[in-house]
Amino acid sequence: MLAFKLSRLHLFQLYSIACTKSDCDAVTHNQLSAFGEYVAEILPKYVQQVQVTCFDELEVMIHPDGVIPVLTFLRDHTNAQFKNMVDLTAVDIPTHQNRFEIVYNLLSLRYNSRIRVKTYTDELTPVDSSVSVHQAANWYEREVWDMFGVFFANHPDLRRILTDYGFEGHPFRKDFPLSGYVEVRYDDEVKRVVAEPVELSQEFRKFDLNSPWEVFPAYREPADAGKLEAGDKKPESK
Repeated sequence: MLAFKLSRLHLFQLYSIACTKSDCDAVTHNQLSAFGEYVAEILPKYVQQVQVTCFDELEVMIHPDGVIPVLTFLRDHTNAQFKNMVDLTAVDIPTHQNRFEIVYNLLSLRYNSRIRVKTYTDELTPVDSSVSVHQAANWYEREVWDMFGVFFANHPDLRRILTDYGFEGHPFRKDFPLSGYVEVRYDDEVKRVVAEPVELSQEFRKFDLNSPWEVFPAYREPADAGKLEAGDKKPESK
C-alpha cells in the first residue's frame, strides 16, 4: 500500500511539472506573438508577416527596403535590445520569383531571447548592407556574396572570402554542379597553382536504389535467372 501511495505521489509530481512546463510554453508563445504584433504595428511599411514557429522562435518577414530600419529598431528599442547578430545566411529556392531568402539571426543578451528576420531578393537586385547596424555582418555578407551571389549595397569591402581569386560562379546555388567547373593543382613548370577545367575519370552513373550492389560485378544476378512461378522448384546449384 505504501509503494502504491508513493507511485501515485510520483505521478502527481510529474503531472504538475508537465503542466507547469506547458503553461510556461503558452506564456512564452503569447509573449512572442505580442512582441511580433508590436513590431508590425510600429513598422507597418516594412513588416509583411510575423509568425511563431513550433519551437517558440519568432520570425519577422520584411520587405528588402526595411533591412536597415528594422534591424536598427530591434537593436535600439528598450524592450528588444537585439544587439548581437549571431548569423546571417541565405537560402536558395530556384522555383520562387525571388529565389534567395536572406536570414538574420539576432540575440538579445539583456532579455536572453532570439529573433529571426527574413527578407528576399533575386540574382540582380541588391540588398542594403547591414554593416552600419551590426559590424559582425561584414564577413557574413561577404560569405553570402561568395556562396550565393547576393549583392549587398554599400558594403565596405564586398569580395569573395572562401573561394579562390578568379573563381567563377557561386557554389551554394542549386543550379551549380557538384563537381564545379574548374579544379586547381600545383604546376611544377610554372611553380604556382593553376586552374584547369574539371576532367572526370568516369562519367556520372545513375544508381538504382533498389539494387545498391549492382556496381559490384561479383554480386550481380545471372542474366538467365528468371522468376519462379507458384509451384515451381528452385533449380539446384552445381
